[in-house]
Amino acid sequence: MSHRQTADSVLEAVEASGRHYRDGLPMIASENILSPMVRMACNSDLHGRYAEGLPRKRYYQGCEDFDTIEEIGIASAKRVFNCRFANIQSTSGTNSNMGALKALSKPGDSITAVSTADGGHISHARMGAVGLRGLDLVTYPWDVNRMEPDIDAAAALIRETEPSIALFGQSVFLFPTPLGELSDAAHEVGAKVMFDAAHVIGLVAGGQFQDPLHEGADVMTGSSHKTFPGPQGGFVLSDSEDEKLHRRLNSGIFPGVCSSYHLHHVAGKVVALSEFEAFGDEYAAHIVSNAKALGAALAAEGFDVLAEERGYTASHQVVTRHGEVDSGAGRDAAASLEQAGIITNMNMLPGDTKALTPSGLRLGTPELTRVGMGTDEMQDVARFFARALLEGEDPQSVRHDVADFKGEFQTVGYCFEPGSAYPGLD
Repeated sequence: MSHRQTADSVLEAVEASGRHYRDGLPMIASENILSPMVRMACNSDLHGRYAEGLPRKRYYQGCEDFDTIEEIGIASAKRVFNCRFANIQSTSGTNSNMGALKALSKPGDSITAVSTADGGHISHARMGAVGLRGLDLVTYPWDVNRMEPDIDAAAALIRETEPSIALFGQSVFLFPTPLGELSDAAHEVGAKVMFDAAHVIGLVAGGQFQDPLHEGADVMTGSSHKTFPGPQGGFVLSDSEDEKLHRRLNSGIFPGVCSSYHLHHVAGKVVALSEFEAFGDEYAAHIVSNAKALGAALAAEGFDVLAEERGYTASHQVVTRHGEVDSGAGRDAAASLEQAGIITNMNMLPGDTKALTPSGLRLGTPELTRVGMGTDEMQDVARFFARALLEGEDPQSVRHDVADFKGEFQTVGYCFEPGSAYPGLD
């Protein structure tokens, strides 16, 4: 294969991936799609430029226009998240966590967090950012029925451990964290409270989940590409009046974990913030109503949907169990669904110990909502799940019907200029 053929093969695979998502049901909870204006900002000359430092305090010339962009974005983020401090430079949610951990701790300190087996993110684990910072991890006791930390036992653990950071937030995130009670315990022992809102930050901003920065969190981190519908990137936020903390958070990102920080994505993030100010409340509300409807519809079809007694979910996620603990049933279900045109991810559930052979699926509604689906369509989605997994129908037959169904939902909404959700594939 020639060098040109190699490049052509890459572009062909890019187009094939776009068709895969265009014709299927993308339901991975950590994904979203971009509006036309955000795409325009991302696909700009900024993609190759550098702007180390803070606005008007740069190490390079040529940054005046980008300074304007970042200043607009910081002001918008403060309004969207109702806070005093915002850093919009980080390149991902994990990158945000790394910067915040650097600002709030030193190697050898203790940290409390949700275990990965109970839904915590890998950046909260020894294998991820927590381990990279050299922190001593202690995980919370978990209430399986409520899918949240056991409030009394977790508060007692915090008081006993006396960590530098009490970290909350999850990757499997169905319900708000009982943050008021737990942050009180953390502050009693001098711990900083950090809330990883990567998955739910759009719901937080849209008033549909909880308000961590006003429930006791000193710092909130998050992703800009999940329930918040921007380009891949992150946020670091605080409502603290402590300017020393603000400086530490800024320096945790630069020079802590970023040099230049993907200026085209920052510009796209700023456009997305403006669109969220206009449409975010409505979008967040529809994400949650769709997730609730999906959970109920899947249960009605006969699936084992977690947290039935709490109404299945209060977020953008629905979690289903498909077999015994560590059986690989979740992995097998995800593979079967993809053959039928439904894109999901396997996920560990409480009790699972093996990430590659878990028993569950984690499902999300942000992208389906963004292309115009509502609660009625969630009934149709649940029916496709049942045909693919419970009724043993030929997956190609289901895939054909999924593509026909999805054909009616190809326009990205909740933005200034609605347009093709999957550009270049019309």
